[in-house]
Amino acid sequence: MEKNMQKACVIGWPIGHSRSPLIHNHWIAEHGLNARYDKRPVRPEELEDFLLGLAGMGLRGCNVTIPHKQRALQIVAQTNPSGLSPMAARLQAANTIWLENGKLCAGNTDVYGFMENFRQSCPHWRARDQKVTIIGAGGAARAIVAGFADAGVERITLANRTVRKAEQIAAQMDGPIHPQGLESLPMVLPETDVLVNATSLGMTGQPPLDVDMTALPAHAIVADIVYAPLRTQLLRQAEKRGLNVVEGLGMLLHQAVPGFEKWFGIRPSVTPQLRHLVEEDIRQSC
Repeated sequence: MEKNMQKACVIGWPIGHSRSPLIHNHWIAEHGLNARYDKRPVRPEELEDFLLGLAGMGLRGCNVTIPHKQRALQIVAQTNPSGLSPMAARLQAANTIWLENGKLCAGNTDVYGFMENFRQSCPHWRARDQKVTIIGAGGAARAIVAGFADAGVERITLANRTVRKAEQIAAQMDGPIHPQGLESLPMVLPETDVLVNATSLGMTGQPPLDVDMTALPAHAIVADIVYAPLRTQLLRQAEKRGLNVVEGLGMLLHQAVPGFEKWFGIRPSVTPQLRHLVEEDIRQSC
């Protein structure tokens, strides 16, 4: 069994917090595969050797998390330039690595994960004439900007404490992107159709994201990429106002789908059973 076992993993530094094994091993059991998915701590200085040694370790590939996403893309670009997916190249970050004909390939599933979760949570939402405000200017914000830009929204306001970082994203990516400082939120929120927290604020152990919900229109949607806790203070405040909300857990679940398919040849589904399993794990840890 061990000899013929299909293997994949998630790597990062640190990696103890990752819930990816819970997700992928659920799918492995669901589909009756002789496979295993685990988490492996990889220091930054070990990353290149690890990725180049995937086949020798019997791994079909891996997920990549903080702080390796940009460096992993660079390593694949150096060894197999044609192995970069268009989205990974566009975002300059990889979260999914796989082997194809013995060569390293890299993709980024964060855009798919966020937008799939958003559309399932808001099935009647349409991009036309929509004004989106995204708070943050890190890797997650970059992916969310790409998702809404591709959907065809009218305007994307990218608000960040350091305006320069928001300006860099606007300069590097196509779309109706307008970088702003956080102090501009009171002026932007009244015209915001979708508000997204793309920072770690509100996560367990982090200070909350303080936003004046009364400034948002009554039809606004509020989304949060934070999933621990399941309902952040931002989402609870939005619900009190009667606004539609999109929680962060769905992004985590949906972004895992393409990688599983690359490694194991089966496209899994995000089911209520899987969501309940991960929700319970989050509740126990928060």
